[in-house]
Amino acid sequence: MTQSINRIVILGGGTAGWIAANLMATHWADKGVEITLVESPDIGIIGVGEGSTPPLKGFMQTIGAKESEWMPACNATYKVGITFKDWSVKPGFSQYVHPFLCQPDQFTAPAFFHNSFLRRKGVDLEGHPDHFFLTTELIRQKLAPLAPPNFPFEINYGYHFDSGLLGQYLARFAAGKGVKHQYATVTEVLLDSAGNIDCLVTDSGDKIKGDFYVDSTGFKGQLIQQALKEPFLSCADSLFNDSAVVFATEADQDIAPHTVSTALKYGWAWRIPLTNRVGNGYVYSSAFVDHDQAETEFRSHLGLLDKDTEARRLQFKVGRGARHWVKNCLAVGLSQGFIEPLEATALDMVQETVVRFIEAYNQGNGSDQHREAFNQRISNRFDAVRDYIVCHYRISSRTDSEYWRACGSNEKISMSLRSILMSWMAGNNITDELEKQKLDAYFPNVSWNCLLAGKGIYPSQEQLKPGSELANQYKIDGIQRFIQGCAMNFPPHMQALAQLRAG
Repeated sequence: MTQSINRIVILGGGTAGWIAANLMATHWADKGVEITLVESPDIGIIGVGEGSTPPLKGFMQTIGAKESEWMPACNATYKVGITFKDWSVKPGFSQYVHPFLCQPDQFTAPAFFHNSFLRRKGVDLEGHPDHFFLTTELIRQKLAPLAPPNFPFEINYGYHFDSGLLGQYLARFAAGKGVKHQYATVTEVLLDSAGNIDCLVTDSGDKIKGDFYVDSTGFKGQLIQQALKEPFLSCADSLFNDSAVVFATEADQDIAPHTVSTALKYGWAWRIPLTNRVGNGYVYSSAFVDHDQAETEFRSHLGLLDKDTEARRLQFKVGRGARHWVKNCLAVGLSQGFIEPLEATALDMVQETVVRFIEAYNQGNGSDQHREAFNQRISNRFDAVRDYIVCHYRISSRTDSEYWRACGSNEKISMSLRSILMSWMAGNNITDELEKQKLDAYFPNVSWNCLLAGKGIYPSQEQLKPGSELANQYKIDGIQRFIQGCAMNFPPHMQALAQLRAG
């Protein structure tokens, strides 16, 4: 297929659809491409995730959206990492932070790797990741990740936001780039003789025609799955969660810049602080608990048993499409796949998919020459994220319910993850395994180490022995002084948010 793309039709709005629209309008601003986003007025936004990873910052910079504009419009706050609570029952490891790495960590991460490696060899050294990264101190002091110009290090961070408001903001922003917005309910998808999408037919009988189509229709995959019959590859055998119950509670008076993930009896609960409220959700498996029991447990966790707080219930399927670019259609967001919101990677996947598609299309001069390589690249990314998420459950030491016992004994994990876990348990340097599998391109080496160390996957305290002077070459007190000194450059989170609102 060699075909010039003059008209792009994006079916479905939401954050994924509008990210695609903005990226295509930005990267092809000089190509004269006409982009139309079509969404039904009757379909709401799923809005499961309201947190991001650092690549969203890069996306906003790419399209030209300023934090001082979009963050107040979306009740957004800063996010420097994720705190995991109660995933482990190992002494001293009931909580840890998954940090978003920044340049100052280059000075302290070697100490973490050294101590963690030797602790797995049986040396009694501090191996908890919270002692080694700036993120943990920013969270502890509730500081914003905004350093003054005289602080010569790059700081990575993500955001928390209202996903509905973000979609609306990106719609307005895309309009400024010439993207057309049409409300219509598509009831039929017509294919041409070659099996490409020819046009979309609305409930009023109108036809919407493009050269290329983007499917952002959520779990139903109206174009990629229903019309083009692309198979969906479930990973429910390794990720058991398929449901969520969601509450909003009052805003914090002093907002900490992190998402909190707390393990409960049949899954885990998120806590995401916005400027106007706190978003709360309980992700669980309906195979182990019914919806009413899950909601009751979650209300108890939040202290809402006696309050008439309205709850939303969501259901989802975990997995991905066999391919993401099929014929003249690209799937983004939930229509291409979903790996539950534990590490907030969904928007990152949308960005990666759209940017790599643009790259592949440009390199192929309008042909599908690089389509197979593109599909493999995106599938590899999905599978790498899946394995990282599965690892959280597989290594959890909780045994207080059938759910957690099933997670901890689940053998339906990939060979890739199995090799990583075997390498760690054998006391090897897992950097070698990650580099061999080329997995550090998806989650960096330090993230895997923090995950395994943070959950206390070490020999028991009774098995540890004192180390030599060389083994004890890194002093925790000195590392803490460095981290606390760095933290003195950052303003309080609430102060930074107030300055954003003030313009």
